[in-house]
Amino acid sequence: MLQINNVTLKKGQQLLLRDVSLTVQPGEIVTLMGPSGCGKSTLFSWMIGALPSAFQASGELWLNGSRIEQLPTERRRIGILFQDALLFDHLSVGHNLQLALPASVRGHQRKVAAQDALARAGLSDFYVRDPATLSGGQRARVALLRALLAEPDALLLDEPFSRLDSTLRVSFRQWVFDMIRAQNIPTLLVTHDAADAPENAPCLDMMRWHHTI
Repeated sequence: MLQINNVTLKKGQQLLLRDVSLTVQPGEIVTLMGPSGCGKSTLFSWMIGALPSAFQASGELWLNGSRIEQLPTERRRIGILFQDALLFDHLSVGHNLQLALPASVRGHQRKVAAQDALARAGLSDFYVRDPATLSGGQRARVALLRALLAEPDALLLDEPFSRLDSTLRVSFRQWVFDMIRAQNIPTLLVTHDAADAPENAPCLDMMRWHHTI
């Protein structure tokens, strides 16, 4: 379970978010909506431990019963998927995936794990492909697989569907939601498009916490 308790974010004298509190259950996808500049991505940066030095934060972040906001990024076990796939184009698709695997997966099993993940995504023949040759939808699927192979305890989706065409967007969005629910990962989705929110799932307006001085 992912919990945010009374989080306040400031930039200098500007109060960006005040008293943000929410809970995300395992396998649940909670959507955060709001216009540009209301603090959605800044909240995500704080959650993963990458808040720029110009910002100040207070509040608590809990994951599976442990308080984690003071931990370094690599120990928080929170995955994130951005608008852009951010694949390493100097590596093959398979080696991009292997980078995410835990150190406990060793030797040949790293290649097997990457190949199995690609097969689940309908990309069985893509292990040796150059990421630069992939379509937008293919890059998006590889980016999500990489995030999931890291075995995160929570997942943040920062408008991951916004650059996809309308047809691909619908199918990829459903595939993402199915993967998250199958792995029982508590997930926060940031979007400005209500159509991206999963049906019958919580959808929260960020403006309820957004303030300026």
